[in-house]
Amino acid sequence: MVWRDGQPDQGLTTEGEKTSYVLTDSLKETDPHSLTLYVEVACNGLFGAGKDSMIAPPDPNKKFSLRKAELAVYNRDVHELLVDFEILLDMAKLLGEENQRSFQALYAANRMVNLCDVTNPSTFPAVHELACSVFSQKNGESQHTVHAMGHCHIDSAWLWPYEETIRKCARSWITVVRLMEKNPEFTFVCSQAQQFEWVKTWYPGLYAAIQNLAKEGRFIPVGGTWVEMDGNLPSGESMVRQFLQGQRFFQQEFGKMCLEFWLPDTFGYSAQLPQMMRGSGICRFLTQKLSWNLVNTFPHNTFLWEGIDGSQVLAHFPPADSYGLSGRVEEMLKTVKNNRDKGRVNHSAALFGFGDGGGGPTQKMLDRLKRMKDADGLPRVQMSSPDRLFSALEKEKAQLCTWVGELFLELHNGTYTTHGQIKKGNRECERLLHDTEVLGSFVLSRKSSFRYPSAELQHLWRLLLLNQFHDVLPGSCIQLVAEDAMRYYAEIRSSGAELLKDAMQSLFGDQLGSHEKAGGSILVVNTLPWERTEVIAKAGAGGAETLALVTVPSMGYCAVQDSLSPRHLVTVSKEADGSVIMENGIVRVCLDTMGRVTSLRLIESERGSIPEGSCANQFVIFDDIPLYWDAWDVMDYHLETRKPITHLLKPLEIAGSGGLRGSVKFSLQINQKSLLTQEVILDAASPCVRFQTQVAWNEAHKFLKVEFPVGVRSPNATYEIQFGHLQRPTHWNTSWDWARFEVWSHKWMDLSEHGFGVALLNDCKYGCSVRGNVMSLSLLRAPKSPDASADIGDHQFTYAVMPHAGSFQEAQVIHQAYNLNFPLHIMPSVSAQCPAWSAFSVESPAVILETVKQAEDRTDALVIRLYESHGSTVVTWLQTCLPIQEAIMCDLLERPDPSHRFALEECGLELSFTPFQVLSILLVLKRQS
Repeated sequence: MVWRDGQPDQGLTTEGEKTSYVLTDSLKETDPHSLTLYVEVACNGLFGAGKDSMIAPPDPNKKFSLRKAELAVYNRDVHELLVDFEILLDMAKLLGEENQRSFQALYAANRMVNLCDVTNPSTFPAVHELACSVFSQKNGESQHTVHAMGHCHIDSAWLWPYEETIRKCARSWITVVRLMEKNPEFTFVCSQAQQFEWVKTWYPGLYAAIQNLAKEGRFIPVGGTWVEMDGNLPSGESMVRQFLQGQRFFQQEFGKMCLEFWLPDTFGYSAQLPQMMRGSGICRFLTQKLSWNLVNTFPHNTFLWEGIDGSQVLAHFPPADSYGLSGRVEEMLKTVKNNRDKGRVNHSAALFGFGDGGGGPTQKMLDRLKRMKDADGLPRVQMSSPDRLFSALEKEKAQLCTWVGELFLELHNGTYTTHGQIKKGNRECERLLHDTEVLGSFVLSRKSSFRYPSAELQHLWRLLLLNQFHDVLPGSCIQLVAEDAMRYYAEIRSSGAELLKDAMQSLFGDQLGSHEKAGGSILVVNTLPWERTEVIAKAGAGGAETLALVTVPSMGYCAVQDSLSPRHLVTVSKEADGSVIMENGIVRVCLDTMGRVTSLRLIESERGSIPEGSCANQFVIFDDIPLYWDAWDVMDYHLETRKPITHLLKPLEIAGSGGLRGSVKFSLQINQKSLLTQEVILDAASPCVRFQTQVAWNEAHKFLKVEFPVGVRSPNATYEIQFGHLQRPTHWNTSWDWARFEVWSHKWMDLSEHGFGVALLNDCKYGCSVRGNVMSLSLLRAPKSPDASADIGDHQFTYAVMPHAGSFQEAQVIHQAYNLNFPLHIMPSVSAQCPAWSAFSVESPAVILETVKQAEDRTDALVIRLYESHGSTVVTWLQTCLPIQEAIMCDLLERPDPSHRFALEECGLELSFTPFQVLSILLVLKRQS
């Protein structure tokens, strides 16, 4: 980057075709004839510094050298002629022999060659005029309109660390500013509030210039989110916070929010995104990533996208299948040819500028597009904006087709599993921030003087949201980025734990004690909105751990002195063949000496879950060698290399003899350098069998999964997504079905037939599949690019299996999955006299109270967020003991709707939901002493 007078002045990038810097447009005698410039150099290319391949790990020995720097006089006339010839020759080649314009362009170029004397610059203007005579022949009114917008997709981290992205933003954006000074019609769109915030912090002069250009409508913020996040793996609440933080930033810094969601490079799009967009003031969506589909061609470029709740947004996929065009004739013609909605719409976007590693538009691109503004034979190309594009498309809305459900990318499905530690960090930090906000809200509702840590929580949320960028959370980044991500998770864990501790101290005060002084009494806190009965471990005399069965109120707490007595104790018995049977009055599980589940039965109905002759909890390993995108892809042919893991290191032995908890342990040798140890646990009063797993993983291009063949027949399996669930086929009837051989889910998936089913729950995994009757959870991968160390090391994770009668909704599978992911909080107490307390409860099990937090703009109010989880229409009551003065509906950005106030009745608030609807409510608190 060139620095001039203490400010960044222009980016220089070889790959981005920016290798010159104009010292002055005209040097007068009275102007200074000397100049001092500084050139800041980064030791990487536009796409990092991979060894022998773009996506290879960075080469620490790679060297860059400056070979030439020279002064030259820029000849604008020669540049104009070169662009003229390029456009005319492309028209001649690409319009085809059946189009007379191709011959006109060819003959014009020929006449220009004859007229041009390269030794006589005075001939250049006449040659240029000849070209202009071709470009000025205008189109008819029916010609397709291409809305050209400057664009510079900058990955917030990928083949370079976060720190380098800050410099990429400065290099790219200062170049855009300079181009705007010379091209008044030039418009540029830019997403990701985080990147604007970085530039504001590190380059305030550049940021001020951007703000001024934004006021003119030329430098246009888009997207509405904190970063361009992964579209599959973040939780529903995380996605809400992406919009909340992004839209509030754009409103504060630029005076308005974004109307379009901009996510051009993410690896698939959740079916709940339309509802989240709508709730965040957004009704338009742009991406192009589904053009990367490996199997099926997506049938539309402009369409209505409908989410699982029925919310609709207008979606547009630029037909040129790129967000980094060069402004060439070929690309404009492709935009028209590829449009799959011909006859319905006659407008498309064309995003031009170097991207991924930054760079952005160049003067040459702008010069090309000017010549195609309205040239007969080519589409009409106009410099435009997202608002002008979508306004034109909205006029044809009634003619558009509708796509219902997820936008599944048929590629990059290895990203659901790669870098398991990053994914575990994400899930755990989502839980920690949830619990910290809930506990802080409890205190705020009881003590008006409490300082809710809003600034600290915003900082931690923004770190988490940054790590959800679409090359970080998916694991498709270099080792430096993974290390940054793990540092941010460590900060969230450390600071979040302190905030949680402070909230507990404020809530309980003198009631809290130490293990030595507690006398066996404990306080148990439940941050979930239903009563829970679970086995917990508490510190006993001398620090020894003892078990207790406790019942804790919904979203509240209670003091516990003694354990409850379960209806059935857990029994554990070893058979003559070495197998072990555990049962607790609800389920009976039998495991063989290798830890495989040979039988799993519901005791009440005696219905078996495992087919005769099959074994569940079967670990399997696959060869995992993609065609190119190592960390990104798992190919369907990996399924042909399935190998069960059968090398027993330590046979099954009883670890917990029963009572409140029974458990068994075993160890397997995966390969020479990798081993797995597992404890299988059955608790009293629990419908789930848990599998606490430790893996020492040191593999290359291998894929570890665990399989559960179940005695259930269904054409569809159900998978949890953000604020709901969807179904995917268990068969491969069509290419659309087959392309989903590896899919994603959040905390649970379920395979059910009428009256019975089996659910598989997890605490930090996302990749999975169900084919036929085999449920498979993806555990670990071992790609070598772009991070050779990805997933190598020690891993700990837990999954659980839950057979159930009836539907998964009736069996409360969703509640059990939440329980696994949100453990009870246990603290020593000086007394068991603390009365039980519940802040919130919901009458209907279908409705989940997901979030309780302080309102963004009111310190005397809370915002709560609920969603309907069963896929049903329901009217229910929200009960609360909090001192509520007023309850008002608000959107996801916490903007209240004064026309929708809730009546405060003795039994709480009456709420109505349609399937998978998300509701946010502002609760104004009465002042408390």
